[in-house]
Amino acid sequence: MNSENFLLSEKIVSPSYIRQGSQARRSHEQLIRHLLEQGKCPEEGWSESTIELFLNELAVMDSNNFLGNCGVGEREGRVASSLVARRHYRLIHGIGRSGDIAAIQPKAAGSSLLNKLTNSVVLDILRLTGVRSVASCFVVPMATGMSLTLCFLTLRHRRPNARYIIWPRIDQKSCFKSMITAGFEPVVVENVLEGDELRTDLEAVERKIEELGAENILCVHSTTSCFAPRVPDRLEELSTMCAKNNIPHIVNNAYGVQSSKCMHLIQQGARVGRIDAFVQSLDKNFMVPVGGAIIAGFDEVFVQEISKMYPGRASASPSLDVLITLLTLGASGYKKCLSERKDIYSFLSQELKSLASSHGERLLHTPHNPISLAMSLGGLQAGNDKAVTQLGSMLFTRQVSGARVIPLGKEQTIGGHTFRGFMSHSDSYPCPYLNAASAVGITREDVSACIKRLDKCMRTLKKEANIAGSLSLQPAVDLEVGNNESVDT
Repeated sequence: MNSENFLLSEKIVSPSYIRQGSQARRSHEQLIRHLLEQGKCPEEGWSESTIELFLNELAVMDSNNFLGNCGVGEREGRVASSLVARRHYRLIHGIGRSGDIAAIQPKAAGSSLLNKLTNSVVLDILRLTGVRSVASCFVVPMATGMSLTLCFLTLRHRRPNARYIIWPRIDQKSCFKSMITAGFEPVVVENVLEGDELRTDLEAVERKIEELGAENILCVHSTTSCFAPRVPDRLEELSTMCAKNNIPHIVNNAYGVQSSKCMHLIQQGARVGRIDAFVQSLDKNFMVPVGGAIIAGFDEVFVQEISKMYPGRASASPSLDVLITLLTLGASGYKKCLSERKDIYSFLSQELKSLASSHGERLLHTPHNPISLAMSLGGLQAGNDKAVTQLGSMLFTRQVSGARVIPLGKEQTIGGHTFRGFMSHSDSYPCPYLNAASAVGITREDVSACIKRLDKCMRTLKKEANIAGSLSLQPAVDLEVGNNESVDT
């Protein structure tokens, strides 16, 4: 209510009570005012009542919620289900216009304000988590793969004759398909094995640039967050190489916002060389439903070019979800989540190392990967070729999600390119292994339950392998039963 309505209320209820209610209302409004003034994530999280008040205030600014509105167009924010309307806080018009996802909609001042504020708050978080010099960003209602495709399509207008994208190998289908979908030819650069780690082969990248010609290369497509034993690309060196050869550089930072190391790599890469854009997932970094990403960069003009490449309006759901989440957590709450994630990474590492040792395996040494860990499964495969894949199935049926079991020798063809040793980021990694990750939102209870179930599964598989092995070692005659003979089993 406004001040006039509060005065009128004093004629109905005791003025002292109304003034108390008015002061309470002003405390909510002051938080909203600070957000509008600063465009930054509040240091302390908001209550649900403040967030809902704010969203309702935004919603009444959209034309579909105007009292007495008469809509005669084909897109008037009509929603048949009240449940759907409530789910979206009656913010129905989405974001952007047909020519620019970042443009303001005349019929939807509230949704447009939501969009602008979300992008501003997310930009603040990117700076807070380590990429201090990032110039601009926007939330796009697509997951990481399609968001990368949008970046590549935007670069096509700047480099119309380019055909190739140089890509240090990472075995994740959407990364590879993002380049094919954009109509380019990925040039896969195999990684080099250093100890247990798979690292960027810089010399091979440089040879490819010389072989193909810089003018024929759309960009280098590098990666930060990845599954161990693959570790983040050497971003500083790649960025320097791109700047030297005038080649754009797009970074897949899918779940790297939660890692200070990944964000530092991006900041350093931009400082010493060239990074045109970096893309990160909303669900992996901010614990919201799948379906959104952040496209960010150090050149505001180029980021705007990408936003204008998006055809048509877009769903506001990812923007709404991440804004609600960040307002709930506040900057301090989000930093606490990141700190807890880092602590649990150490705990997960210790627990996996101990478990591996008890089973004659080892925790692979991958110090350059700040999120994912890998444990060898060589002994398990030695007893039974199918035991490694069986372990993965056993874990899944025992409600251990996210653990990846990687056998040797798997092949996968994507877009005409055959990857040998698929999922291991290498043609011939020395051993099969299991992945586990300490991602934002994980708890110590998750780790403890996973280790307990993993231990039980491995014991079961080894017991079965020992039984099978002992049977295979018995003399053949013992298994031959005559008409009048019996075998004691």
